[in-house]
Amino acid sequence: MAAFRFFLVVAWITLTAYTVLVAANHGLGLFPIFLKDIGALTWPGQFDLDFLIMLLFSALWVAWRNSYSAFGLGLALLALVGGSLFLATYLLILSLTAQGDLRKVLLGEQRAA
Repeated sequence: MAAFRFFLVVAWITLTAYTVLVAANHGLGLFPIFLKDIGALTWPGQFDLDFLIMLLFSALWVAWRNSYSAFGLGLALLALVGGSLFLATYLLILSLTAQGDLRKVLLGEQRAA
């Protein structure tokens, strides 16, 4: 579990630094570029669509893990727009609060089901 937590921290730091640099150099206009690439039916668009589907998987898992509660749906929205920055933070917090029990991390409220 320590290696997984280390990866989460390194991934978060790396992505945060990269995001800050990109935002400083290109602004915060991600969504128009993202949607334009998808609409152009190009390889960057294919990558963006694949990434969007992964974001949706992440959001659905977060919502399901929290039994589609209002809190869970709020977290799912954060997962959808926050991407890996959100997911790395969420998984790190879960791994710490679950004391390394991966079943608790992955299943959350669904453990009893």
